[in-house]
Amino acid sequence: MSDNKTELKRSLGLIDATSLVAGSMIGSGIFIVTSTMARDIGSAAWLLVIWLVTGLITVAAALSYGELAGMMPNAGGQFVYIQRAYGRLVSFLYGWTVFSVIQTGVIAAIAVTFASYGAIFFPMLDDTLIQVGSFAFTNSKLLAILSIVLLTYINTQGVKSGKIVQLILTSAKLIALFALIILGIYVGLKTDVLANNFDNMWDASRTVLNPDGTVTVTKLVGSALLGAAAATMINSLFSSDAWNNVTFIAGEIKEPKKNIPRSLFLGTLIVTIIYVLANVAYLALLPMQGTPGAATAFDSGIMFASNDRVGAAAAGMIMGNISVFVMAALIMVSTFGANSGLILSGGRLFYAMAKDGLFFKQATELNKNQVPAKALWVQCVWACILALSGKFGDLLTYATFASLLFYILTIVGVFVLRKKEPNTERPYRAFGYPLVPALYIVVTTGICLTLLVYDTVNTGLGLGIVVLGIPVYYLFMNKK
Repeated sequence: MSDNKTELKRSLGLIDATSLVAGSMIGSGIFIVTSTMARDIGSAAWLLVIWLVTGLITVAAALSYGELAGMMPNAGGQFVYIQRAYGRLVSFLYGWTVFSVIQTGVIAAIAVTFASYGAIFFPMLDDTLIQVGSFAFTNSKLLAILSIVLLTYINTQGVKSGKIVQLILTSAKLIALFALIILGIYVGLKTDVLANNFDNMWDASRTVLNPDGTVTVTKLVGSALLGAAAATMINSLFSSDAWNNVTFIAGEIKEPKKNIPRSLFLGTLIVTIIYVLANVAYLALLPMQGTPGAATAFDSGIMFASNDRVGAAAAGMIMGNISVFVMAALIMVSTFGANSGLILSGGRLFYAMAKDGLFFKQATELNKNQVPAKALWVQCVWACILALSGKFGDLLTYATFASLLFYILTIVGVFVLRKKEPNTERPYRAFGYPLVPALYIVVTTGICLTLLVYDTVNTGLGLGIVVLGIPVYYLFMNKK
């Protein structure tokens, strides 16, 4: 097989790479998860601290990844880094988890979110096409699947097509988010909502809505507070995930030793600033506490925003009734753009695995547009199955813990490779080494240990998905 059928072409610059980092990170989470976090922690100050810490550790991880990206500027990213530090089995378990749940599950979840917001414009999307027992195949599921297929097709037409779509959609949602933040803070500061939210701002509590409609509030202090903060941080971490996807397409980035570290830093920093400011805007427009099922968005507050759509509730305080449609359009653009980036980058990871003999051999082939089309279509098929099944939500809950573990392993890999390969060229060295990488490892390990205690079932199932990859690995090895 000739090189031009298996070797990727470098055609993406710094702006394209940064667009992919930011675009893949910003999906629907920022418009929804703050409501859950408000119920879990009950404090405006602690809410902002959690988002800020999430941003800081994400930027810290990106700064550390930059060293690995500079050393290994090839397609596959994290898969390649893990293999270099720990060997083939551990790298396969990472790739297996990404394929089976993390990448494809997120693609499915985002596609379903895109379609569900489409129903605001076209109510017929909620209609059921086929009903078999408890399984319902709706028009919105069909739209979700079609969106995955369309974006996969666009990305098979060449990296130029994919990058243009990504740049347009990322630019659109960044402009819209900044508009929401600026207008939200401007309108909110004319009221006393922000000041009221910061009365007793450090008083934390957990709020639970009971089946009978009553509310139970439990004060949080000491270890209970730290446990609740760490447990709810999984929401903000999930909303800030996928920043590492740019490393999967390292084989198509110009001057990767410079541009990947820069794009990781710039992309994560931009999104961190946006996320913190978005939460300030929410707190300026809506009271933290509220009444379940209240007649107005203001009376429902952040905690009890309708269907947890705190972004839509905040927009309603700025624009009135039209905000429902404006917000739905913004979330549709945001989710479509996020999936464009995830689909573009995910195929490159499976391409790298196939070149190493740890995925289907056909996934190594590039089409006439120099794109790993078969890897993209395999990813598409599995993501569509997850979207159709409706089981991706549970799977993602399990996989988030596993994803954090692999992030920790990768950052530890910076230390491992410094010892194993002291003389290897490092065009970029991890900022603040060893303190910044060590800080990330300590904080995220603490979060993982807390999750093991507070959410033992889901974390156990997450580890189970990883362990399932061991027999699959040996099947691939036996075939070789």
